[in-house]
Amino acid sequence: MSQPRTVFFVSDRTGITVEMLGNSLLTQFDDIEFQRVTLPFIDNIEKARDVLSQVERAGVDSGKRPLVFTSLMTETLRHEISRANAMVLDVVERFIVPLEEELGIKSAHAIGRSHSAGNFKDYNHRIEAVNYTLAHDDGMTNRNLEQADIILVGVSRSGKTPTCLYMALQFGVKAANYPLIPEDLERMKLPPALLPLRHKVWGLSILPERLKTIRQERKPDSKYASFENCKWEVDAAEALMKTAGISFLNSTTKSIEELAATILHEARLVRRVY
Repeated sequence: MSQPRTVFFVSDRTGITVEMLGNSLLTQFDDIEFQRVTLPFIDNIEKARDVLSQVERAGVDSGKRPLVFTSLMTETLRHEISRANAMVLDVVERFIVPLEEELGIKSAHAIGRSHSAGNFKDYNHRIEAVNYTLAHDDGMTNRNLEQADIILVGVSRSGKTPTCLYMALQFGVKAANYPLIPEDLERMKLPPALLPLRHKVWGLSILPERLKTIRQERKPDSKYASFENCKWEVDAAEALMKTAGISFLNSTTKSIEELAATILHEARLVRRVY
């Protein structure tokens, strides 16, 4: 097997932005294995020189030029990294500088703007959404359920919790989730608390084979994890959602990001990007 190509994500703050951009590009190259290294908080020349050493060492060890995605706002730090024997893709040089030229003004070049807590109104909104979502995970409470922007239903372990948390953290959406338990499936009716809020309800489904694998890790060799039970629950849940007129997505092959984006788009919810 060929040596993986080393990829560095270098940032003066968290590295989230440059990771997202870099990874979205790398997904287009299915036949290449990448070894990813994230180096956040590179905010002085000593740290930049250490990054330079790591990149050079990775190139020598692998025999292949590393890829380096950077989002450093300070010019001296960017210059230091650019000296590496690597393909350096500088987000600032490629996007900020042309924007400065087009807009006719210099940017703030302030470190950490994209993920700062400087806008307290937006920041507090996101924290409130996360707290709400945690409090309304897995049907823990019906209190203030009408305040939810979206309510996800589905069988246990179909991906409701991570999808809700992603929507809350990334977009400030108050996302509750409610499990469809065997009693609901036998009655072929939504839980009573959801009936007045059906216009906010979306569903997640999953292939029984995948559900069995997930549940087997949690409760090995149990009825809960058996293929027969998983198939019955999935079939019954999909039939219930169709009867109730609830749109649902299959989470088997979709990422959390794709599930969240599809739901927010089709439900026409406001996306607050942080």
